[in-house]
Parts: sequence; structure tokens; C-alpha cells
Amino acid sequence: MRKRYALAHQLRHAIEKQHFEVFYQAKVDIARHTIVGLEALVRWRHESGRLISPGEFIPLAEESNLIEPIGQFVLVQACRQVYAWHQQGQSVPVSVNVSAVQFLNPVFPQTVHDALLQSGLPSRLLELEITEGVLMHDVAAARVTLEKLKQLGVRLAIDDFGTGYSSLAYLKRFPVDVLKIDQSFVRDMLTDTGDSKIISAIINLGRGLGMELVAEGVEQQAQADALHRLGCTIMQGFLYSRPAPAAEVGKVLSRLTLPTPGSVPIVKPDVRHHANP
Repeated sequence: MRKRYALAHQLRHAIEKQHFEVFYQAKVDIARHTIVGLEALVRWRHESGRLISPGEFIPLAEESNLIEPIGQFVLVQACRQVYAWHQQGQSVPVSVNVSAVQFLNPVFPQTVHDALLQSGLPSRLLELEITEGVLMHDVAAARVTLEKLKQLGVRLAIDDFGTGYSSLAYLKRFPVDVLKIDQSFVRDMLTDTGDSKIISAIINLGRGLGMELVAEGVEQQAQADALHRLGCTIMQGFLYSRPAPAAEVGKVLSRLTLPTPGSVPIVKPDVRHHANP
């Protein structure tokens, strides 16, 4: 308890001093052989210089009601960074995770609007990832919030799909663009036929509803091949890239000709070379 109290105190100090960094992990379309997006992931740079992973402090931030300012920091920084890349001719979309506290705040759509306005980022280059459990907390309110966000022109994704409490009856009513297949299914899909069948069902569901599919946690070529056969071509995981600082990702993007929506890439990127997470 003393250790948690001390960490919470340090976390509050880190929020005040903004001792956080945003790393980015590539989403790769293996059919088009290119990076089609990035996910923004927060890291805490402790005063000792050590990087603290989200697994260590995000649960504590949620329990201590400190998650909202961290989420706001990531949203603003990601919008600014992606706008800078956009100005350099590298228009790569970014996805930002949205906590339950953020999403349930009635002013969240206005917060997103302000972040876009202040950064100059075109709304089509921002995607918001919301877990299905948050959406099912209050379906009517969630739908209203999602509609307001869609009016801003951003894309919406359901993160960790299949692990929460989704109702298929409500899923079709949400204005969602992307379903992200949770890494817990991908991890054992080669040895567990149940996981493979669940992934197949999610892909068929998403495609039937006109949604884009993204598989998380792809670490083996055999997993990528299996996912491709099932109909999912957009993947994210250590097989292709680890989360890396903006400077490292910028070097990779500068070597690419990124596709605009609907176009065909002309350069096959080497996305395996990234800094350690």
C-alpha cells in the first residue's frame, strides 16, 4: 500500500510536469505492403530516466481518477505530431485510446473538437478507440456521444472487440468504422481452434457491417498468414513494429510514400526496424 501511495504521488507530480511521452506503433496493411496508420501509446518518463510502461501506471491512474489529464495529453500531442507529419507530406492517420472517464464526460466531443482546431489536424486523420464495455455502460448516451464525434469527421473504432459485453443488436446502431480484434484471440489462434473460429466470426461480422478489421498482437508470420486467409489484412504487432518515439517513427515515414484513402502504395516499407518499446 505504501508503494502504491508513493507511486500515485509521483504520478500526480508527473501529470503536473507533463513527464509523459507519446510513442507510436504502426498498423500495416499486408495486402498493400504499407503503413496505413499509427496508434498513439503513452509512456511515463520517470525522473530517474526510466520509462514506465502503461501496464504499471494506467490501472493506478484509473483508480486514482488521474486518467483524464493523461488521456487529454496524449490526444493533444498525437494531433500535433500527426499534423506536423501531414505538413511534411506524410498524411498517416493516428488512433488514440479513449478512457471510460473521458468518453463518459459530456464535454468530450468538444474536447476532441478543440484538439483538432488547435493542432490544425484534418479530422479524417484522427481515429478514437473505445472499448466495447464503455459503450455498453449506457447505450443511449454512448450513441449520442458517438454521433457527435462522427459529426466532427473522426473515425471510430471498438477496441478489444469480443472481450467485453457487446450486444450484436446494438453494434449495428453505433456509427463505428473499425473493429479491432483483441490480441488475446490472436495469441493462441494457431493452437486453439476456438480462438480461430471467434476471429473468423468477428471478421465476417465486421465485413458484413462494412467495417474495417484490425488484428492486434500479431507476433508470428504464421499468425499473419492465417489472418490474411480469414480476410483480415490490417495488422498491428511486434512482427511489424514495436512502439517507438516520434523521432524514430518519423524516420520511417520519411522513407515512405503513404497512400491516400483508396490509392495504391508505390513503396514497400521496411517496418520491422524500430526502437525498443
